[in-house]
Amino acid sequence: MSDHAAPVRKPVHHGTVPNAADVSFYDFKGRWSGIYSWIFSTDHKRIGIMYLALQVGFFLIGMALGFLIRLELIAPGKTIVTAQTYNAIFTMHGVIMVFLFVVPGLSASLGNFLLPIMIGAKDVQFPRVNLFSWWLFLCGAILAVLSFTTGSGPPDTGWTFYAPYSIRTGTNVTMAAMAVFVLGFSSILTGLNFVTTVHRMRAPGMTFFRMPLFVWALYSTAWLQVVATPVIGITLVLIMVERAFGIGVFDPVKGGDPILYQHLFWIYSHPAVYIMILPALGAISDIIAVHTRRTIFGYGFIAMSSVAIALFGSVVWAHHMFVSGQSLVANFVFSLLTMIVAIPSAIKVFNWVATLYKGSIQLETPMLYALAFIFLFMIGGFTGMMLGVLSVDVHVHDTYFVVGHFHYVIFGGLGFSLFGALHHWYPKMFGRMYHQVPSKIAWFLAFVGFNTLYLPMFIMGWEGMPRRYYDYLPEYQTWHVVSTVGSWILIAGLLLMFGNLLRSLKTGKPCHELDPWGGGRTLEWTVPSPPPLENFDTIPHITHGPYDPDVPEHK
Repeated sequence: MSDHAAPVRKPVHHGTVPNAADVSFYDFKGRWSGIYSWIFSTDHKRIGIMYLALQVGFFLIGMALGFLIRLELIAPGKTIVTAQTYNAIFTMHGVIMVFLFVVPGLSASLGNFLLPIMIGAKDVQFPRVNLFSWWLFLCGAILAVLSFTTGSGPPDTGWTFYAPYSIRTGTNVTMAAMAVFVLGFSSILTGLNFVTTVHRMRAPGMTFFRMPLFVWALYSTAWLQVVATPVIGITLVLIMVERAFGIGVFDPVKGGDPILYQHLFWIYSHPAVYIMILPALGAISDIIAVHTRRTIFGYGFIAMSSVAIALFGSVVWAHHMFVSGQSLVANFVFSLLTMIVAIPSAIKVFNWVATLYKGSIQLETPMLYALAFIFLFMIGGFTGMMLGVLSVDVHVHDTYFVVGHFHYVIFGGLGFSLFGALHHWYPKMFGRMYHQVPSKIAWFLAFVGFNTLYLPMFIMGWEGMPRRYYDYLPEYQTWHVVSTVGSWILIAGLLLMFGNLLRSLKTGKPCHELDPWGGGRTLEWTVPSPPPLENFDTIPHITHGPYDPDVPEHK
């Protein structure tokens, strides 16, 4: 930290906002009242909060299932459940965490809440489509839950639904696949809405290179949602058709090709990793800019790196298939592309570190999560490059090394950035400040527990422990015990964090300041806390960049 950091200057944008005491979206009385005023509301802020509530609820369910998985693996042999039950729990954990928490991620919840405000709009381009997207998400979630509680038994395929097993198993795979299909439609509609909103609803004077970096990340993500998601929808329809009518698409006994399924699945699912992580990268950029009191270093490079990640991330899917029998030339090409996609990710990290340099760093809870994110994301990125090397991937393919890498990127990336972003924009969203001490204790427990849980997986995987297995050899038990204990620490931190945020809705200190952090320069810090129904009384006119401190009206 340094005394030479850029001085704090409040942004002043042309245009006015209504007084928070006069109209708030919480006090809005329309055609509906009570819970109906939420579930039938087309206000983007309410829809964002409803997404957030569903995501957190399903995250807690997925966390409970993960807790059961770790309990089972604390010792070799049967511990608490049978092998079939373990497979079902394993599948439920993956489907819930990936499709109901990670894929909607920051985009559906905080993105919905903040995107229109950040570009100076009163709402998204298609408010009713936005509400319909949420209803589709709810319907998909209900179908997912029903698939585990009805029919011939919960699916046991894992969240990837790999063929031909997903075609031959007698469990309730069809309903689970239908749930993911419906969730995919929700994702596509949200992406279309965000792309159109960014193109059509920006305030006067807000060019593309005056947009906040979180908006850039949401925009890049939206294109991925629109382009990539239909592929998984078609693939899951083929699974359902093959199960219903016995058509040989993926089953080799009937002339199908299971490798074709892997290609189709990963053509979506690797871009889906960036659907998950890109909004997180954008949120971290904004958190660092506010809590270092500095102009973000290399704004243009960070903005373009989001586009580059979306582009290159769409052409690396077959690095998941190095041992599937594809040609050596294909392996070389996808290995090279995997290395290339690391470049724009590294650009972001270098620019974040440069922004931190000589910044007036305020170690508030959001900044702690941002720093933890950088550390965890770098571990996930470096291990991802290791998996992109052919010789290494052949050795550790389908081992716990991949499990560790996946969770460092997705949970360490998306999870910690979502928690940091939630703390960062919490006073803006709810008009109250959360309790500081419990939030920092929760961060510490989550950070320590996360690393205790997932670091041993790299060691186990390097030593040959296969993933997805119900049982294992005794020589791996020590690391499984360490990992299981880490899960208890992590869960304690997460429960404390969510409990603190929930309690603060009632007992937190009222926060009616426009900018409680004192370093915000983007548009959301110029509207009341919480924002009024249509955000702005008069649409602002933008005359400068989102992080520019050297503007006359800032002084």
